[in-house]
Amino acid sequence: MNSLHAAPELAPYHDEPAQLPSGAPGKNGVLRLGFERRGERTILAGLCRQAPLLVQRALYWDEAMPGLACVFIVTTSGGLLQGDRHSIEVRLGEHAQAHLTTQSATKIQQMDANYATQTQDIVLEDGAYLEFLPEPVIPYRGSRYLARTRVTLPESATALYAEIILPGRKYHRDAELFGYDLFSSALRVTRPDGRELFAEKFVIEPAQYPVDGCAVMGGFDVVANVVLLTSAARADRVIDQVPAASTLAGPAVAGASRLPNDAGLIYRVLGTDSEPVRAVVREFWSLVRRETVGAPLPPPFRWR
Repeated sequence: MNSLHAAPELAPYHDEPAQLPSGAPGKNGVLRLGFERRGERTILAGLCRQAPLLVQRALYWDEAMPGLACVFIVTTSGGLLQGDRHSIEVRLGEHAQAHLTTQSATKIQQMDANYATQTQDIVLEDGAYLEFLPEPVIPYRGSRYLARTRVTLPESATALYAEIILPGRKYHRDAELFGYDLFSSALRVTRPDGRELFAEKFVIEPAQYPVDGCAVMGGFDVVANVVLLTSAARADRVIDQVPAASTLAGPAVAGASRLPNDAGLIYRVLGTDSEPVRAVVREFWSLVRRETVGAPLPPPFRWR
């Protein structure tokens, strides 16, 4: 996780910004969160934060899961800037339950030098349950972004992880739609003994490889990549209830597949805009909740 600069897709972008150099104070964000089960409630027992990443406290707004620790990840810089190096570490103790999200969409600002990175290291212990569902990512024109996520969990734990990627500021001005230079994201999942369950990586470079054609985005603009990491029995219950996509004419299409090594499921959604995609992801999230912890979702916040 420390050799991100060696990724081949970053080779054209190693020039330093004219402003603060990459990784300088204020650009090297660090967040470490440790959750523990205390009685009927999960608490945020460990917290280390370094600007521009910030977490304040755990909240408990979910009436169906009153012990679920709900935490907003905040960035004080208004998004990811060129030269930013962010690192997030999350650990859930035995039978801890947590919901992580962001305070708003992650905006990857326009760049004229270097790139931005974010690493996420997530560890779950026996019986833990995590929902990591950040708001969508918006890569601005000319931005370069590389994300690396590693999840370690036993078979008894469950993690629902999602990323929703917008095509840019679609309605802002010309050249914003798929106008970013680079979006690279990789996920690696292992058992606590080090056994690798699966790894995936996708690299999007719209100027070199157009993404709006057949077998890529195919006329859609928004993609959601949702991964359910859980036992084979729970995954079976979920996939049996996921409807199969039957048409490409609607505002969103989706489909689920099994992951190798009984790691769980992967669920992909394509849509014409963000709201239809978010709605389909929420339906899948509701199904996962019901089949893994036996609880319904709360109604959406009114401002969503």
